[in-house]
Amino acid sequence: MLINPAQLIDRFHALPAAAPLRGRLSQVSGDVHLVGGAVRDLILGRAPQELDLLVEDDLDPLALALAGERHEFERFGTATIRLDGFVYDLARTRSERYERPGALPVVAPADLATDLRRRDFTVNAIALGIHGDRRGSLSTVEDALDDLAAGRLRVLHDRSFLDDPTRLLRLARYASRLGFEIEPATRALAREAIASGAPGTVSGNRLGAELRLAAIEADPVAALSALTSLGLGDAVGPGFGLAAPEVTRRALALLPADADRSALVIAAATLAMDGAEREQMLAALAFPASARDTILATAREAGRLEHELATAQTPSALAASVAAAPVEAVALAGGLAAVHEGDGEGAARRWLHELRLIGLKIDGRDLLAAGVPAGPAVGAGLR
Repeated sequence: MLINPAQLIDRFHALPAAAPLRGRLSQVSGDVHLVGGAVRDLILGRAPQELDLLVEDDLDPLALALAGERHEFERFGTATIRLDGFVYDLARTRSERYERPGALPVVAPADLATDLRRRDFTVNAIALGIHGDRRGSLSTVEDALDDLAAGRLRVLHDRSFLDDPTRLLRLARYASRLGFEIEPATRALAREAIASGAPGTVSGNRLGAELRLAAIEADPVAALSALTSLGLGDAVGPGFGLAAPEVTRRALALLPADADRSALVIAAATLAMDGAEREQMLAALAFPASARDTILATAREAGRLEHELATAQTPSALAASVAAAPVEAVALAGGLAAVHEGDGEGAARRWLHELRLIGLKIDGRDLLAAGVPAGPAVGAGLR
């Protein structure tokens, strides 16, 4: 683990996302800090893709210097800049207070030390000066570097999960992504918050956003399994969770690159729910319509397909079994078959990576020229 600030600056400048900042930061008169998970990852030898930049004064000079596509969030004094294909989250150092559990915070300008203390976990409460008088300085909360070295997730204060219950899902996500242990007092606070119904105090949209982030992790099975182990499954939806993680892993191994991995993972986590519960959960968590439709169809069709794929002996029988089911459903059916030691995994693989890609060399005009009458017979002939 590297904690030499000068070497961390070198690692920062080696990042592809740092290249567009060169020259532009020189237009800013004050200090600019890299903060949060990006610094954590640099210390761990990882390469963050998105950078969080922090200033202690007005945000406008930094935003204007970057001069990219800009989206402001005035309520929190933050902005997002898209520049040369990279995303930068900009913020002014601030304090936060919560008027009630689960509410969005009320913010006010504050110094760097106060800003670090308002964050979620010690390992994310680290700032590295990358420009200005404090370039090369490392600022942290107490225990941050010790916890990072020990691979430990520790919450910053006892009401953290009550103030912002979305941190519960972040705890599961970071534990799975980083391979870190949850510090015992933090785990106890998380369980107490869940038992008290804290997740129910936050909007479904915010809860759903965190769940969608978990589903697009590099290892989404680990992320959702960590969520379940914390006892968050029922907070998401009744019966939500990966009862058999290996099913999902085998399904993801079958899934083509052009498919929706996150939809498959969420569908697999809803297999114990009935259709009405599943649909209600997705609506409550504000899933976009396209993702919701794929998840519902995948969960609904996977069980049927597991059995039908096992008996399909010809390409036409495979095509008839699959019909209009999404590819995610075929992959999930193959995952179910693999774990249940059925015969459908090979059929699913053949359909997904071979047969579904085969197209006709003829079209309706050829059938009409051959004497097939215009109308439904043409569609039937092509099928």
